[in-house]
Amino acid sequence: MDIRADRINRILKNKDFIMYQKENDNCEASREFCRHNLQHSLDVARIAYILNLENSLGFKKDIIYAAALLHDIGRWKQYKEGVPHNLTGAQIAKTILSDCEYEDSETQAIINAIARHCDKVEESDTLDYLIFFADKKSRSCFACHAAQQCKWSNDKKNHIITL
Repeated sequence: MDIRADRINRILKNKDFIMYQKENDNCEASREFCRHNLQHSLDVARIAYILNLENSLGFKKDIIYAAALLHDIGRWKQYKEGVPHNLTGAQIAKTILSDCEYEDSETQAIINAIARHCDKVEESDTLDYLIFFADKKSRSCFACHAAQQCKWSNDKKNHIITL
């Protein structure tokens, strides 16, 4: 296994990642729509990586996957304490990335993308944009059985598949 895949698998096996992902799952156990689980994070990673390839942006696959896997890791704290999950997630991610041997420059790029994934990012050639855009496009609002209960504004919902 190459070092890039090894680092992603270290994230998946990291005790803090596992613990915080379980916290997210517990907080969303009764949620009917848009869960922030591992499947969602993998969907974000795959969409972001496809966009990276289609637009020849040149981001390393493991950097995209790390940002996507960790982008909602602080969601539980938002449920419990009202703290913005993107900011909490950036703090949590820094420790996990250090444990998984990411370099300082890589860590900084990843935590910036996590911190900004809730903000409308205009620069379409950045990791921040890839995670922001993929996070929004990973949602299948057009097929959601709970769309009427969703708190997203109608203009944020994905009513069609975008290619």
